[in-house]
Amino acid sequence: MEPEAFSPGGDNASSDSTCYQCSSCRADEERSCANSMRGRAKTRSLSASPALGSTKEFRRTRSLHGPCPVTTFGPKACMLQNPKTIMHIQDPASQRLTWNKPPKSVLVIKKIRDASLLQPFKDLCIYLTEVNNMIVYVEKKVLEDPAIMNDDSFGPVKKKFCTFSEDYDDISNQIDFIICLGGDGTLLYASSLFPGSVPPVMAFHLGSLGFLTPFNFENFQSQVTQVIEGNAALVLRSRLKVKVLKEHKEKKAMIQNGIEENGLISPSLEKELFKQATQYQVLNEVVVDRGPSSYLSNVDVFLDGHHITTVQGDGVIVSTPTGSTAYAAAAGASMIHPNVPAIMITPICPHSLSFRPIVVPAGVELKIMLSPEARNTAWVSFDGRKRQEICHGDSISITTSCYPLPSICFQDPVSDWFDSLAECLHWNVRKKQNNFAIDEEEEF
Repeated sequence: MEPEAFSPGGDNASSDSTCYQCSSCRADEERSCANSMRGRAKTRSLSASPALGSTKEFRRTRSLHGPCPVTTFGPKACMLQNPKTIMHIQDPASQRLTWNKPPKSVLVIKKIRDASLLQPFKDLCIYLTEVNNMIVYVEKKVLEDPAIMNDDSFGPVKKKFCTFSEDYDDISNQIDFIICLGGDGTLLYASSLFPGSVPPVMAFHLGSLGFLTPFNFENFQSQVTQVIEGNAALVLRSRLKVKVLKEHKEKKAMIQNGIEENGLISPSLEKELFKQATQYQVLNEVVVDRGPSSYLSNVDVFLDGHHITTVQGDGVIVSTPTGSTAYAAAAGASMIHPNVPAIMITPICPHSLSFRPIVVPAGVELKIMLSPEARNTAWVSFDGRKRQEICHGDSISITTSCYPLPSICFQDPVSDWFDSLAECLHWNVRKKQNNFAIDEEEEF
């Protein structure tokens, strides 16, 4: 939400001051830029407007963010607006799903090589195609399962599917929303299919852990109907935009041989010819590790062009708040709610007693390169996939993507997260301490 400018009223207002106010806050509170600039601002109401299509009043809970921050400071100071801002803090309780037009196409992602998911997959597809008359997209390798291929009763439904193959077909502009059947890996896979804007994702818990999959499949008909009607809460899971710049060693050798005969080459052309870039959208984490080498990894970490540290250990994890409960949590990092705009840097087994995980603002750009003193290469993976070697001269640039993954909530962003912490990770599970008996209390 971009803060909008409006003209201050009253005779006492300074002519060169401008008051900015978030559009979502304007409905709940009226701020005057005259005398009230020096006084206390009105408190925002704790109630929010009901969601579209909902007959039940939506009561705002105590959130992690609270109201949008006031961007005026005293009578004359204000925040300089940044037209390049890619991320805005939003109250989690205000994130609700709505449709500009009724959804017509749905991508169904099923965990492969799992026989227990065949019947839920069939039931869901029959419901979507025959009851809701929707276009269902399915990956080709899902239909190659022998149990599906040999099921004659499922044949008429299967003929209505639109199929695609990963890395070959672009379906990013054809999908209205996504349904995942399986574990957390299905959500990560759904994210990898959309390098740009991601449709809303509804994830059913049919895997092993299920931290990111809040829905149970028993009542899938009513739950899917609610989503189609636009009656659902959302959590916007930030992603990382990662750019890997690698030296093209063969082309570099060929050009250098030609330079020795014909003369010099300009630095700009050298960079263009010697480097090849690949981009990824990452939902959980980027992991840089030492790979099969027995030596410590030795990588330099830069933040907005400034060298901040050199990681000497097994590697380093750069994660989103969503990824903070995955590999980063196993490496000793704190767990961060997905609505918090941040990037986490977590070392993996650092050879240092003082290297603690840190959290940096979401707007920064990180760059990771092999140190000049590194004895070996490093390896990088993106959400556990696309693993590749990083050599001297290669670089990994990481920043927050402007395309988050909108995950549909079972209840709301805060309740779902704490329920997952309790049920999946058994957060703060401890036997209760007994209270004192009455006579023991009197002794103290």
